[in-house]
Amino acid sequence: MAKRRLMGDINVVPYIDVMLVLLIIFMVTAPLLTQGIEVDLPNADAAPLDVDPEDEELPLVLSVSADGNLFLNQGADKTSPAPDAEIVRQVSIVLQRKPKTPVLVKADQAVPYGRVVYAMVLLQKGGAEQIGFITDPLDETAQRP
Repeated sequence: MAKRRLMGDINVVPYIDVMLVLLIIFMVTAPLLTQGIEVDLPNADAAPLDVDPEDEELPLVLSVSADGNLFLNQGADKTSPAPDAEIVRQVSIVLQRKPKTPVLVKADQAVPYGRVVYAMVLLQKGGAEQIGFITDPLDETAQRP
């Protein structure tokens, strides 16, 4: 009876199967991860905020779209415009639960200044004492407006 030799090679077929399954999962979920309201942010030469990576507290962001609609990243429906009373209510709920939550405004650069100020007033009515702005970094090669 002949002796069988042990095989010294690694069978890579199961690894390839796992890799292809993971690839499909990532391809399907990647488009779902990009959410939010599309705004054309103004460019500014501002320092980024210091965010503690250990802190799981997400900032409260009020987005003002180019047509002046307001969107809040809290609540059940984040993709449809929020009424003013709902914004004040949601902001007050979040800030009562976690008073240190950062509050930010993300406004399209085409929005009139008065609409951005109105959005900030709504945030203040909800209890926000400090409000920051989200901007794109300034392109060093571009001319300033």
